[in-house]
Amino acid sequence: MDGPNTPSTPRTPRTSWRNTTHDWAGTVDLDHLARIRHRPAAFAPGGLPHLILEVVAYAADEAEGGAGGQCRITLLADGSVAVGDDGRGTDTRLDEHGQVVKKPVMATKDLRFFDDPAAPPLPDTHPRRGMSVVAALSTWLVHTNRRRDGSWTQRYAHGVPATGLEPIADDGTTGTVVHFLPDAAPGTARHLMAGELARLTAAWPQLRVRIDDRREG
Repeated sequence: MDGPNTPSTPRTPRTSWRNTTHDWAGTVDLDHLARIRHRPAAFAPGGLPHLILEVVAYAADEAEGGAGGQCRITLLADGSVAVGDDGRGTDTRLDEHGQVVKKPVMATKDLRFFDDPAAPPLPDTHPRRGMSVVAALSTWLVHTNRRRDGSWTQRYAHGVPATGLEPIADDGTTGTVVHFLPDAAPGTARHLMAGELARLTAAWPQLRVRIDDRREG
């Protein structure tokens, strides 16, 4: 039964949905995630700063497509990082069976970048590969998604969904928060300098980035 967190978009067959950034027909690509995990240095060169930039790049896309935007990067004492933005939220739809479907940005490859040898560089000069790199190389990741027609959160373990879409109360805002604990392999948060992040994210002038460093010491 439809509820307060059910998207207001019409029910349509998944097969009719056009793939732009991700394949709507998939939910999780285990081979893709394993490929990333087997080569962390190749897909997250430079470690944690690159993972953060992979997330911020989506906020920058939203800001560029609109009239600018805001992003907050929070560095937490447990080594996790939260990246929040004020965009429209991740695309979420109703299929022909009335099932809520979120675009599989965490668990499948970004069709624009992942296998493209000419993928555009992130501000650290390394190629952009997509959000699945962050999910695959994180012990856990929680994606909170707020849209005008509903809000949800979902938890992942190394890119594999650990929960379904869990409805949460609307708070009058839109946007996403990606909170993740990176594996040790691509680097740890304690060595990351906030000034380095500020310098790198300044490459996206359409996005106003605030860095909140809550680490001890």
